[in-house]
Amino acid sequence: MIQEGRVRLNGRQAVLGDDVGEEDVVLVDDVPVAPVAERVYYAYHKPRGVEVTHAADTRTSLPKALGLDRHLFAVGRLDKDSAGLLLITNDGDIVNKILKPDQGHEKEYLVHTVHPVTEGFLNGLAKGVVLDGRPTRPAKVERQNPCAFRITLTEGRNRQVRRMVEKLGNEVKFLTRVRVMHIKLGHLKPCEMRELSKKERSELLKATSK
Repeated sequence: MIQEGRVRLNGRQAVLGDDVGEEDVVLVDDVPVAPVAERVYYAYHKPRGVEVTHAADTRTSLPKALGLDRHLFAVGRLDKDSAGLLLITNDGDIVNKILKPDQGHEKEYLVHTVHPVTEGFLNGLAKGVVLDGRPTRPAKVERQNPCAFRITLTEGRNRQVRRMVEKLGNEVKFLTRVRVMHIKLGHLKPCEMRELSKKERSELLKATSK
């Protein structure tokens, strides 16, 4: 970007080798660049109705729900009608590593359906179904009651759980993400957010260091 002339330092064009201190003003494409903030990691219980988007024209966007006063963003998505665990951070590198499909990081969901779930239905989810012309990865599935089950995925296609359920002839009533990797929703109430513990943070950084 410096070689392309897109960076300015204190009103002049920057050159390779320039030193930059906290008092200096840096612009990239005429947009101010802030110093790198301390990296923070939160677990947030997204309620139904909140959209995981930063679009300013969305009345129910994530920043408005959280009252964000810094550049924090969600790791992955949960559709508007779903609830549950979202990881919130300002660490862009870790977001890409968690979402990278070949890493196989687990995400667990508690799903309530409109109709009772059969053994054939659960087996179908576990084996995988064809979405958009290609099969989903095998999943761990466990019945909770006649109309509820838990499913653990290692991929994250758009509205994947809902579409898998519909493909097998049922319909999702409620969907809650209860775990991302080793981080659990636990007793967090809707709209509550907490910082990850030192142990959770350490395990997260270790798991994404490859």
